Amino acid sequence: MDGIIIVNKPQNCTSHDVVYKVKKIIGEKVGHTGTLDPMATGVLPLLIGKGTLCSKYLINHDKIYEVQLTLGTKTDTADREGKVLEKEEVSDEIFQKEKVAEVLGTFVGKQEQMPPMYSAIKVKGKKLYEYARKGQTVEIQPRQIEIYEMKLITINPNEKQIEFQVHCSKGTYMRSLCEDIAKRLGTIGFMSALKRTRVGEFSIEQAITVEELQEQNLNYLTIEELFQKKPMLTITKNRLTPFLNGVKLTMKKPDGVYRIYCEDKFLGIGVVENEFLKRDIILET
Repeated sequence: MDGIIIVNKPQNCTSHDVVYKVKKIIGEKVGHTGTLDPMATGVLPLLIGKGTLCSKYLINHDKIYEVQLTLGTKTDTADREGKVLEKEEVSDEIFQKEKVAEVLGTFVGKQEQMPPMYSAIKVKGKKLYEYARKGQTVEIQPRQIEIYEMKLITINPNEKQIEFQVHCSKGTYMRSLCEDIAKRLGTIGFMSALKRTRVGEFSIEQAITVEELQEQNLNYLTIEELFQKKPMLTITKNRLTPFLNGVKLTMKKPDGVYRIYCEDKFLGIGVVENEFLKRDIILET
């Protein structure tokens, strides 16, 4: 099995836990293109077998999340798992629909975001959460992100909660975004729930649970299907062996990634650069 499985990650387990379980079920090499927080649910693409070689083509995908923000409380991790640092009263005016929608709209566009201290970003060889757990401070550099769209879903004044949808670039931290939204609303807050509904072209509708996978419901995308939007390129049989052995073939085609075929058989993925085709991801032939 070589390809990608879209898993609907459950709450209260790590992405590495899911990778371990899936690997045990299918007996193949398994990798991921990016983690989800343990408290988060939703789309977790897992690369299977030679699909793990496709990671470089998938790591820059944009993402869509459904986020729940609880106002009036600040935690050290910026989510509900953390220690409460501060509480304050939240006025009813903050929950006016027009005000909330206006504030959400101010976040659309390119911007710099400060990552949370409880994150896996490395500074001086150590992950930020390692410093945070020891109570140490370290200088954090902001990161360039882009938010393409923000939509208000619901407002629950009784629970002091706002739910919204965000379509954003790779590297956007929802916990930091929640704290920043709360600040612009004139209060404090933390991320109380998170669901990822899309990663690139992979949606929650395609996702299966680990339990469904255990029932041998091997609903996965092959490498050929994964690259179905890339152009097709056919090589002749007399050029097959040199190509498979890593020899670059002259190919007068535009630079880019191609699906490679020989006699209607899908071989894998190749890359054309400066009119030379080289092998990249090759299946068993």
